Amino acid sequence: MGIRTLKPITPGTRFYSVDDFSDITTDKPYKKLTVPIKNTGGRNNTGRITSRHRGGRHKRLYRIIDFKRNKFDIPATVESIEYDPNRTARIALVKYQDGEMRYILAPDKLKVGDVILTSPSAEYKDGNALPLKNIPVGLFIHNIEMKPGKGGQLARSAGVSCQLLAVEGKHAHIKLPSGEIRMVNSECYATIGKVSNPDHFNILWGKAGRLRWKGVRPQSRGMAMNPVDHPMGGGEGASKSGGGRQHPESPWGKYAKGLKTRKPKNQSNKYIVRRRKN
Repeated sequence: MGIRTLKPITPGTRFYSVDDFSDITTDKPYKKLTVPIKNTGGRNNTGRITSRHRGGRHKRLYRIIDFKRNKFDIPATVESIEYDPNRTARIALVKYQDGEMRYILAPDKLKVGDVILTSPSAEYKDGNALPLKNIPVGLFIHNIEMKPGKGGQLARSAGVSCQLLAVEGKHAHIKLPSGEIRMVNSECYATIGKVSNPDHFNILWGKAGRLRWKGVRPQSRGMAMNPVDHPMGGGEGASKSGGGRQHPESPWGKYAKGLKTRKPKNQSNKYIVRRRKN
């Protein structure tokens, strides 16, 4: 893929870049693998706003993605590389030898006509899925399971990957995109290669309207509010709580920067070998 910069003929297009979609091979999804998706506008089942600044996005269909990759030892041919409005990565429509069609996360450089396989003895090439214990140390992987058979949960967004550092007994050591090193069951499956669409994070939205299309509504700064509306509100001019330096916090008084939110006695702490770099 590539990034296309627009000629600045309006204020909105002055800092505006778009995906050229050169890696997309079709503009129509496979209908049998799509379901309607409802826009909640950030409301829960009682109608209260539980996630602020959401709503008003473009209508879309959800593509059913096969994160489990559980058709073993049956080769599949890539039919198309498609855009998915529900995620940053591209998706690939694959057809198995028994005729079944599925969507998978498209690895980078995967092409139409390529053959992929899920098997403990599969070749070490992009798109093939193997157990962690069968993957050579040092390879980059994505769509990694955290529990055997549950389906991939780690490294699924555009351009990211994890690196397999070691396999010791029942656990594999994986370096996550954040820098954290974590132990994962070596029976878990992972897909070889990096996730597609690595240039996604270089796109400049250029105007507020493009984020409205994505369902992001405007947000007011706490400092611009009155004291009754926000802990950081009030003061003459742009003051940090009457001239002193106040720690940024949420409307409900929770510190916004630096507050540790992870449970100290979390069961999964024992699987973290090294925390991410702050």
